[in-house]
This record gives sequence, C-alpha cells and structure tokens, in this order.
Amino acid sequence: MAIGQRIYLDHNATSPLRPEVADVMMRVLQLPGNASSVHSEGRAARTEIEAARVAVAGLAGAKAKNVIFTSGGTEAANLILSPSFRRLGQTGPMRLLVGATEHPCVLNGHRFPADKTEIIPVDEHGILDLAWLKAHLEAVGGERVLVSVQLANNETGVLQPISEIAELVHGHGGLVHTDAVQAAGRVRVDFETLGVDALTLSAHKIGGPKGAGALILASDQYEIGERLIRGGGQEKNYRAGTENVAAIAGFGAAAELVLKGLEQEAGRLRDLRDEAQAEVRRIAPDALVVGAGVERLPNTLAFAIPGLKAETALIAFDLAGVALSSGSACSSGKVKRSHVLDAMGVEPALAEGVLRVSLGWTTTKEDVIRFAEACEKVAATLYKRKASAA
Repeated sequence: MAIGQRIYLDHNATSPLRPEVADVMMRVLQLPGNASSVHSEGRAARTEIEAARVAVAGLAGAKAKNVIFTSGGTEAANLILSPSFRRLGQTGPMRLLVGATEHPCVLNGHRFPADKTEIIPVDEHGILDLAWLKAHLEAVGGERVLVSVQLANNETGVLQPISEIAELVHGHGGLVHTDAVQAAGRVRVDFETLGVDALTLSAHKIGGPKGAGALILASDQYEIGERLIRGGGQEKNYRAGTENVAAIAGFGAAAELVLKGLEQEAGRLRDLRDEAQAEVRRIAPDALVVGAGVERLPNTLAFAIPGLKAETALIAFDLAGVALSSGSACSSGKVKRSHVLDAMGVEPALAEGVLRVSLGWTTTKEDVIRFAEACEKVAATLYKRKASAA
C-alpha cells in the first residue's frame, strides 16, 4: 500500500485498519450504554459484543460461548498460561513446555515458576522436535503438562504441525495451547482440525483495531483458577472490567472480512510473496531465505543477504520509502539477534541481517516491484563496499 509514496510491508507487526472496520467502530463508539446495564442502551452495547463473539468464534471454528475477549494476544496468552488452567476435575501440579521460537508473550508472559518450565527445541527449519517432546512426555510420569506452541511464527512464518503435537500431548493426558495470532486470517484455523484445548488471537493482525484480542477454549469444560484482572463478572468471570465495545466490534468486523475471502487472499499473497522471494534471489543469489524448505504463512518472507546488517538495511529501506521489519515488532528499536533464529541454529552473522517482509490486504504487485527496486539499491551499495575493501 502506498501511503503517500511509501510502501508498507510489515503486516505481521500490525495490519492497517480496514475502512469497513473503522466504520463499524465509529458507529459503536457513539453508543452510550454500558454492556452490563439492563436498559435499552446497555442491551445495544451487549448486542455488539455478542455479535463480535460469534464472528471471532467463526474465524477459529469455535463456539461463541467459549470466546473470552481481552486487550490483545499478550493478555490472552498470559491468562491461559497458568498452573491453574485445567480441565474440570483435574488436580495436582502442572509443568509448562514451550517451543523455543515462541513469541515473548509466551516465553516471558506465562505464570509458571522457573523450575516448572522447560523449552522444547526446534530443528534448523524452526519445526518443533517431536522426538524430544515425546521422550519428555514419557519421562514426566504422572505430572500434568501444558504445552504451548505457535501455529505460525511471527518472524519466519513457519507453520507448526499442531494437530500432531496435540495428539501426542493428549495421549499423555496433557493440555495444548496454540498462539494463532499470526495464522488467523492467513491460513484456515479450525479447532476440530487442530485438536487444541485453547488458542489466542489478536485483532490488529487481521486489519482490526489494536487493543483487542481473544482467548478461545475448546469447550466449557475448563477452568482458570487464577484470573489476571479481577473485579466484576465480565467475560464469564474470566476477565473483569468494562468491555471496550468499539474495539471488540471492530475485531468482529475484521474477523468476518478475512474469513469471507480467506482462500483467495491466501493465494494472492502467496503469489506476491513468491515474486518478492524470487527478486531477492535474483538480486542476491547467496541470500538465505529462512524456512524456505517447510510450510510457511503465504504472506511472510524472512531473508538475509550475507554481509548486510539488519539495522543498516532497515534504515536504507525506510529512506527508500519501504517499511520492513527485522524480527518481532515487540523488540523494535532494539535491533538485535533474534532468539528465533538462534534456536534454529542460523549462523550469528547471518542472523544479525535477517529482514522480514510481511504482506497483507493493502499489498499490491506495484508494492513488490518497489520493494525489489529498493532491495537492488541496498544490495548494490553492499557489493560496492565489498569490492572496495577487496
């Protein structure tokens, strides 16, 4: 998308607000009622929330009654990753196992003590080591286990075999949470197919507003004893506080929009992503494309050109009017080597240069052409510097 003369290719950080969503939010912002009130104004606000609950449930192939609205994906992950999360009737201590390439909201946001937390390694493609997981599940004996693994990685786009992981974990009596924040709206997300106990979503990754997210449970046969935000009885006592009705309504509107054209949009973005990838390899034949050998999100390209530092490249692209990212937006402003790439065993010198192109609903073929032109200039400067030093 050109904003003025700029090209925005950072949808995994946040996807621009869709005009249709903005229209819904502006309408709902003018509703005066509190959704907990019984008068007509309050019921009107409640109607907006419940309609959004149905829409967001549809995006995940879930039941509306199992959707819990939060302030975003981070809060949703913090809420579910607790030793008090269990199936009704379960007792005893619990251990947390998390993938090495998880988002910081999982790695740093869970509520388990250090001695009850372990990291599951990944292979060179970023895929979870299932043999390690199987052996570990067999070794923990009768202790309950909660496993948290992203459906799609935010930095590389690599997709995990979640249904296989869930089957393995459930076979040992454990629970499974998946962070589906990056996957929703880009690939089909379906509770029955995935087989997980809980998943988390965020509105602003799909063209909805910042500040709205959801925790979705597989059924009503679960409990979370330790709530993050306590007070009134909102969200079935899982999350107290007056609801952000406009943001929730915007989330619902975005969910409906992305679900409606999911397959067609995924194909369009995959074509554009593959074109951008081909251009990178034409410009720099020795470039590394992270996760190229496995299934990835259709909109994500993470690459590194040997000798090019991410910090330098980001500035150069920005000056050329192209907005990219290096790794997770949660650590932007501190350009440093990614824990995701470290876990994958990417050579440190290359890891420090990995850039992420993430496409979305605003992206056009012209944007990809502009990106390729900027990339060619950045690479030419690098190669000229190398030639001078030789």
